[in-house]
Order: sequence, then C-alpha cells, then structure tokens
Amino acid sequence: MNGNIKAYYPFEIKKLDKEEYAEVFKHFNGDTGTIEDFIRVGPKGYWFISGFAEEAPKIYNMELRPDDVWVISYPKSGTTWMQELVWQVANDFDYAKAELIPLMQRFPFLEFALFFNGEKAQTVLGRNEKDKAFLDAMSKSFDQVSSMPSPRFIKSHLPLSLLPPALLDSCRVVHVARDPRDVAVSYYHHYHFFGYMGYTGNFKHFWNLFIENKLDWTPYFENVKESWRMRDHPNMLFLFYEDALRDLPSTVKRVAAFLGKAVTEEQVSRLCDHLAFDNFKKNKSVNFEAIKEISVVNKDGSFIRKGKAGDWRGYFDEEMMQQAQRWMEHNLRDTDLRFPTVE
Repeated sequence: MNGNIKAYYPFEIKKLDKEEYAEVFKHFNGDTGTIEDFIRVGPKGYWFISGFAEEAPKIYNMELRPDDVWVISYPKSGTTWMQELVWQVANDFDYAKAELIPLMQRFPFLEFALFFNGEKAQTVLGRNEKDKAFLDAMSKSFDQVSSMPSPRFIKSHLPLSLLPPALLDSCRVVHVARDPRDVAVSYYHHYHFFGYMGYTGNFKHFWNLFIENKLDWTPYFENVKESWRMRDHPNMLFLFYEDALRDLPSTVKRVAAFLGKAVTEEQVSRLCDHLAFDNFKKNKSVNFEAIKEISVVNKDGSFIRKGKAGDWRGYFDEEMMQQAQRWMEHNLRDTDLRFPTVE
C-alpha cells in the first residue's frame, strides 16, 4: 500500500463548533476524562472522539484477507458474547486456548486506538506504569490486527460505510443488533465503568445525547440499518441479541452453518453452558478483569453486567418511554427492520 492510497479517505471530518462543544462537555469531567473533542464523519454525521481521525484512513484502506471473520455491531449490543460464540465455533471449541488468551487478543477491537490518540488521553493515562502499559497496548489496536496471523478475528463498532469497501465481498461478517433502549442503558453503565471517559451526567442526560446522535458511533439507527440492508448478502449474518437470548442453541447452529462448520448437539450444549450469563460473567478471558488494574476504571463496576433484554423498563419514566417510541417509529419508517418483542 503506497502513501497516496493509505492517505485516501472519501469522507469529510468535522469538529464541533464552540457552542455545541460547550453544551456536550457540560456532562464530562475535564480533570479525569480523556476526551479532548468530538468529530462528525461523513454525510450521516457519525460521531466519534477526535482520535478517530487518525484511525479512519488506515481502517478504510486496510488490507483484507479472505479468511478474516468480523463481528460488528453498535456498542453494547451483545458484541462480546457474540465474539466468544463465533471464536469458539470457528476454532473447534478450543476452551483451553480461550482460557489462556484474553478475548481482546484473540478477537481485537479494530478502532480501539481512537480513545488513546489524543494528548489528553496520554496525559491522563500516563500517570503510573500500569496505565502507561495499557495506553501503549491499546493505542496500537490497528497494528495488532494488521500483524495477526490468519485467520484473523476482528471486532468493530463501525458502520459498513466506514469499513473497507470490499469487506462484504471479501470476508464473513456477523452483525449483532439489540433494542436501542437496552443499548442505551448498557452504554450508560459502560461509560461509568470506564472512568477515563469522564461522563458525569445522569441516565436521562445520557439518553438525550444518545438519541441526539452525540455519543460515540451514533447515529445508532444508521449504523444498524447499513448492515440490515445487506442482510441477504452471502457473507453477512445479521442476528438479533434478543433472539440469541431466547434460543441460543439455534443461534450457535446458525453461526456454525454460516462459518461452514459442522457441530454436534453435545458441542452446542457445552458452548451454550459456556456462554450462560453466570458463567460468562465469571470468565476472566472475556470480562476485562485485567483492565480493573487501570487507575481510571471503576473498580466496583463490571464490563459484563446483566445481559438481559427489556432491562430498559427500569430506567425510563413515562416521558422517556413515549419519547423513545416516537424516536424509534421515526427511524424505522423507511425500513422493514423490527426488533424482536420482549415481554
């Protein structure tokens, strides 16, 4: 890849104006947070921490391999759960290897470096040796993916339009989607777990930022609809988190068929037990326990939290429920995308 191709990026990147910057950062702590600014990318205005500007051209122009397997989603849609499911099926249920190697190494997060590129992040996360080691490792997420031996397993929260244009024609891609109300609740707790984000507002403020497309990777619906429109492509498997919760054995079999793997009922049963929430939450390979050593991570929180569908009902007041209904109806008016009903 020569320098000119590497630098090519077809989308405009805009920083926030002063008024919007001041409004959004009312909800972020400038002393402990690592965020310097936010940007919008492309015609749909995808919202990111400004560090994404450095990663965007590298990702868009990255070299693909035909045996790459991707799991993509909007954050907090059951991504980690699906990564472990996909990896186990693709690797012939190698539980011993999975226990020894953390999921974030087996199945790295492609654009993770966007959180750590800025000067502020390097200052906040450079205060002790453990933080510095974490910063050094996470700021090289793209290089980690590029240097991995094949077959590679790659996680991304980016919409298809910001990923390599040939992705679906070259690699197998699993997209997992989840009811956006549950996504917002889980994402809110995620922001508190990762204290370096510096978010200080309550859930209602967070929800408003979410539906106003002022949180990372929003707009949510545009992200999901890009994959939904490609759900019939032979290299795309589109799954709903709620369906997987309701019937995990069937989901395992669908993933296996998609990856061209034959599985036995015994293998399916054992994987479902491995992925059962109580077991999954205790699994140190997937629950980011090591990250708790970092000074700005909430020691009382948990990366793997509840894993339920419909939990949003305990967080929304009547006004928010009606607001969410209008917002969802508006964004679903031009598509046949519908989320599974959860009682």
